[in-house]
Amino acid sequence: MEKDVAIKIIDILKQTYPDAKCSLDFSTPFEMLVAVILSAQCTDERVNKTTPSIFCKYSTPEDFNNMPLETLEELIHPCGFYKNKAKNIKLTAKKIVEEFNGKVPDTMDELLSLPGVGRKTANVVMLEAFNKPQGIAVDTHAKRLSNRIGFSAEQTPEKIEQDLLKLFPYEYLKDINHILIYHGRAICTARSPKCDSCPINSYCKSFKSKNFN
Repeated sequence: MEKDVAIKIIDILKQTYPDAKCSLDFSTPFEMLVAVILSAQCTDERVNKTTPSIFCKYSTPEDFNNMPLETLEELIHPCGFYKNKAKNIKLTAKKIVEEFNGKVPDTMDELLSLPGVGRKTANVVMLEAFNKPQGIAVDTHAKRLSNRIGFSAEQTPEKIEQDLLKLFPYEYLKDINHILIYHGRAICTARSPKCDSCPINSYCKSFKSKNFN
């Protein structure tokens, strides 16, 4: 896809979803990090229902480092895959305390060194917690829409992100993931997308071919 067409699509979607933003609730970079880890294979809505009762008692890396693993597993159980998530959160809290003076690092390389933190999580934390976007978080919505619209023919999040970064200038990075999530929830759903009412259907590769992934 040509850059000018891709930018036109995002501009239309920005006008369609002017209030698009991260839907995870947090008040500190560490809370953001925990929330994003919990959101893997879980809805943001479920995470937001789970974290308030946790963060009112435990909100710092020190708190989580000192918490018994079994306690954390019980607290995050509603978010699914709780054993693996609890292990990673505990290890991440420990590393932040011991290697980063108790503060969540604000560089991609350092974030990626934390247990359980992949590029998608690091991208979200860099943008939402530090307002320093370094890339584009490719979640299930961003992957599905990128393939359907024609931004990328790749299948892995890493390769899709690289294709997106070639299309969009830096100033667009803070909005793209939010916009694709909103559009993926409202119109371009996984099943039965509402193509006839889609504001970008005239630009969409899959609308023209009627061949959805």
